Amino acid sequence: MMLFCFLHVFPFPPLGAQIGNVVSMAVSGLLIRYLGGWTSVFYVFGAVGLAWFALWMTFASSDPSKSTHLSDYERRYLLETMGHLKQKTKQNLPPTPWGKIATSAPVIGLIIAQIGHDFGLFTIVTDLPKYMKDVLHFSITSNGILSALPLLLMWLMGILSGWIVDFLISKKNWSVTFVRKLFLTIASVGPGLGILAASYSGCNRLAVTVSFTLGMGTMGAFLPSLKVNALDLSPNYAGTLMALVGGIGALSGTVSPYLVGVLTPNGTLLEWRVVFWTAFFVMLITNIIYCFMGSGEIQEWNEPLLMKEKKALTAGAQPNGASLKENGAGKKQDGGENNESYVKE
Repeated sequence: MMLFCFLHVFPFPPLGAQIGNVVSMAVSGLLIRYLGGWTSVFYVFGAVGLAWFALWMTFASSDPSKSTHLSDYERRYLLETMGHLKQKTKQNLPPTPWGKIATSAPVIGLIIAQIGHDFGLFTIVTDLPKYMKDVLHFSITSNGILSALPLLLMWLMGILSGWIVDFLISKKNWSVTFVRKLFLTIASVGPGLGILAASYSGCNRLAVTVSFTLGMGTMGAFLPSLKVNALDLSPNYAGTLMALVGGIGALSGTVSPYLVGVLTPNGTLLEWRVVFWTAFFVMLITNIIYCFMGSGEIQEWNEPLLMKEKKALTAGAQPNGASLKENGAGKKQDGGENNESYVKE
């Protein structure tokens, strides 16, 4: 029953990554100062990773129906609400329609949006402590705690925005597509404005901290928009889509730290301002593209068997329609001959 309650309080599994970032940011500074320097960070989190892996191997399963650690109520809840397919459907599901996915405008828009989001997120998560040190000259302990604040608010906003999105969609006043685009816009423009405000706050520590925290907090709105959009497009292939979109988007995370290093050789405020403007434009442009290409509707290729049936019906209807036309023309001709002979008589 605990899992059921947990899912109601924390409705999106990706929130675990956010709270993990919060804890690691806050704890890292303390570990460095009181537990032997930088090496302690790697030892502690490496050990935590191994412990998590052991728990995962013990309790995780590929499908709720196969889990031995769920009650009947929890299992039924997960099967009905988390997008899992019934076993019969899984057995009959055709291979992944890669061609249709690769040429799908909503999928392409989703990938582009993920690239923009990950670029902005990785820029802040990996380099905010560096900014706090270079520009604001915070101590390591204060740096870690203050760098965790924006991620903590993002985590809370992810929960709140999830409830708001569910409420708006349940009222049937707004379409799923509109709600997804609206909340992704909030998650893209809000952080961009926040980091720009921080860069123009100079060395005012309070103003910078508040700007970063409020701006990055709005990024939590990406959870009930960008993060679940793959399930909107294709419940049958949602896992494949999420892996594809997330994998390509994460590549931008390898670019942003390198770009920050190139743009901030001296760590000055003006150099960092260029970094934040770059992140703002990347998030803004990718969001605009998503607003034109994105969708919250199930795509036709989600059901390949139905597509084949439709094509077969369409192909079969054309000869029949043609023969009907021919028969109709023949009848008209016959009727014409009869009329002609009647007139002659």
